[in-house]
Amino acid sequence: MPIRLLPGHGQYANSYVVNGVLVDAGTTPMAIEHHKRAIKYIILTHRHYDHMVYLSEAVRMTGAEVLIHEADALGLTDDIVSCARNFGAHAPGIPPTRIIKDGDVIDNLEVIYTPGHTIGSICLYDEVSRGLISGDTVFGDGGYGRYDLPTGDRDALVASIEKLKDLRIDGVYCGHGAPAREKGGVVINKAYNSITMGL
Repeated sequence: MPIRLLPGHGQYANSYVVNGVLVDAGTTPMAIEHHKRAIKYIILTHRHYDHMVYLSEAVRMTGAEVLIHEADALGLTDDIVSCARNFGAHAPGIPPTRIIKDGDVIDNLEVIYTPGHTIGSICLYDEVSRGLISGDTVFGDGGYGRYDLPTGDRDALVASIEKLKDLRIDGVYCGHGAPAREKGGVVINKAYNSITMGL
């Protein structure tokens, strides 16, 4: 299935549309408008405000369910947990419609629990296209998410990236920057090598 990028601007995260799923809500309502009738689920890759800045607007436009891992669910309603204060803002104030966990499948996207950037970070994997929507776990240039914010954990992030190495990945669709649309396995290996070497 095609993974459509809705680029984030400035400090706000990319969003992606895959069939009936909007992944993250860091892009403007105008970008979501074209897809609003198809979107049934909004899945958040983790608790940080830059990935949910337009969540309230996206829910109003689409009526979609809001899904997040249990360990990060408080970020939807808590300014401190979401780091919203770092942006001079407030958390969306919308409790999740559904809690998701490792191994769940939402509209053909498999939830992969990848803590490290936050305690409840997830990636989403489409086995057919071999596309990985990685949030802030890994980036398209082979970088990886920071682990110095609350609930970040370097050892957990290393283990999560190592877990991703077991998947057959062509594209890495990251939370910030340009996605890598091919050679995703190389990207994952680069991120793993970098973090284990302390780069």
